[in-house]
Amino acid sequence: MKALVALILLVQLPIHKAAPAAPPAPLGCDDPESEAAAEFAVNYINGHSHHGYKFALNRIENIRVLPQGLNNDIIFLELDLLETTCHILSPTPLENCTVRSFTQHAVEGDCDVKLQKLDGKLSVLASKCHSHADSSEDVLQLCPDCPLLASLNNTDVLTTVTAALNDHNSKTAGAYLRLLEIGRARIQYYPVHSVSVEFAVAATNCSAAEAKDNAEACQLLPDDQSNFGFCTATGVTRPSQDLRVDCQLYGHQVTTPDIPILSRPGVTYSQPGQDTSAGLVPSVAQGFTNHNLRLSHNNPFASESSSSEFPTSVLSAKSVAKRAVAEVAQHDKVPHPVGFVPPPPPCPGKIRHFKI
Repeated sequence: MKALVALILLVQLPIHKAAPAAPPAPLGCDDPESEAAAEFAVNYINGHSHHGYKFALNRIENIRVLPQGLNNDIIFLELDLLETTCHILSPTPLENCTVRSFTQHAVEGDCDVKLQKLDGKLSVLASKCHSHADSSEDVLQLCPDCPLLASLNNTDVLTTVTAALNDHNSKTAGAYLRLLEIGRARIQYYPVHSVSVEFAVAATNCSAAEAKDNAEACQLLPDDQSNFGFCTATGVTRPSQDLRVDCQLYGHQVTTPDIPILSRPGVTYSQPGQDTSAGLVPSVAQGFTNHNLRLSHNNPFASESSSSEFPTSVLSAKSVAKRAVAEVAQHDKVPHPVGFVPPPPPCPGKIRHFKI
């Protein structure tokens, strides 16, 4: 009888089960781990671009982390970038590159990057980008007299680049330079008519003096001796004529396995009716004011919406992020003491420079 009573009492005791571990809170766009992943992604983008300029991080728009196992995560990043003044061939570290100001007719890049973090080490699996210049209307509204970006194959632009490079080669005692690509150009029509251009160059196996006899025989230096550079020039045609040119060579750069220096940034082709003695005009620039990042980064699997690898995890991650945003919004409906500052939403992150 006593055994039966003891059994009944034992059955009535509350059964305690271990509560399942709560899922980790979603990363915020300004969290240190998010910023480290974004920095790695931006360095990858710049190191694997074939044309144009280096880009700097402006804002982390979104981040999704999909756990795949022990110390193994898939990370999807949505990044907002801004063009800098450093060409992709420049050895200047990104942190020392200046972001172009709004009045210089800024260029914005939007990138989706898929990364893997395995045992604490990041690697990029796919990247997809698109870059575009700010609208002319926005620039003129803030700065009515600022020159605007011109098409890279504009006749005045091509004429100025050719004249500038010929002028440099006629005066230098160093190597004869050839044009690799036109980076950007701006035209001002009032109060003077001026054309400002930027272009990448490469040294040849001829001196400028030797090239005067037969420039067509001059070839770009081989990879183990390559020497790239960058030129800026401004040509004025009205009310008087003037041309100012500045060219700087970077010196030979040793490539590294992780981020190779691209020894041939794109392919250049002769254009009918154009003087190619100063170099060749890149066909990829026809009709455009900037080199689009899409030419170098166009993998559709970089975006979360295009990935079919982990559909269940994706939905789970989205619901967690939405729930976090909803919880932040809910704080606004609850009475708080004076001076209370609600926590910011996880994403998007802070703007580092300016918004286009």
